[in-house]
Amino acid sequence: MSPSAVSHAVRLVEERIGQPLFARTTRSVALTEAGQTLVATAGPALEDIAERVERIRAIKGRASGLLRLNTSRLALTLALLPVLTAMAERYPDVTVEIFIDERLTDIVGEGFDAGVRLGEMIAQDMVTVRLTPPFRTAIVASPAYIGRNGKPKNLADLANHNCIGYRLLRSGALYRWDLLEDGKDVSVATRGTAIVSDSMAARDLALAGVGLAYAFEPLLRADIAAGRLVEILHDTSVEEPGLFLYFPRRAAMAPKLRAFIDTAQEIGRASSRTPGRSKNLEVNLRTITS
Repeated sequence: MSPSAVSHAVRLVEERIGQPLFARTTRSVALTEAGQTLVATAGPALEDIAERVERIRAIKGRASGLLRLNTSRLALTLALLPVLTAMAERYPDVTVEIFIDERLTDIVGEGFDAGVRLGEMIAQDMVTVRLTPPFRTAIVASPAYIGRNGKPKNLADLANHNCIGYRLLRSGALYRWDLLEDGKDVSVATRGTAIVSDSMAARDLALAGVGLAYAFEPLLRADIAAGRLVEILHDTSVEEPGLFLYFPRRAAMAPKLRAFIDTAQEIGRASSRTPGRSKNLEVNLRTITS
């Protein structure tokens, strides 16, 4: 729309409501209180209309539209790549936008259809779909680093090694490594010459021989098997619940999200039937309740 058409449309709405929606000056335009209320009230209704239109389209043919997912790089690597490949073939009218985000974002407030995170990080009022089985953490180092510095003998010995740190984006704090000691959960503060905000970056630095990296074992499995990395203190690793797709209950009716869920479920079932793959990979839809 042209600026003049927008201005005319706004004036018509303001006349209809009997209140100004925008506070205008020569330098800025901002919503008034009435304008903010209108946006907050009309927004969900407009989203509902858009979803219903998509359902009607799906009845006549294929799912369509923009599906916005908020995910971590970890989730993209471990869970989403095969689903996205299948979606591109089966639903060419659905565009999946992947927003890589290491924070805990409010997916509803930020306009995302769904998110992907570790199960323990998801709000309890969300509907979830399992994308991976549970997996454990691992501490690794390159053979070159071990050749120069040796292996830590216990958790206390980590203080004598160059540990690659992880910065939490929301709080800004350094992540304390979650580990087991004598069967009990402990949080270990580490120090070193490098700090990252991404697990894959920690892996890359470990491969380069910088220091010890703490990451999820599936990210490191191929490097460990090939001898590029060596796992250290295996008995101290903890198990994480795995990765889940999550979304508000009402969003599950949108055909584009339903298509994504169905594709993920089918891939999960196929993977569970593949020799050597965990049966836990089958995707299950469940509602988390408090």
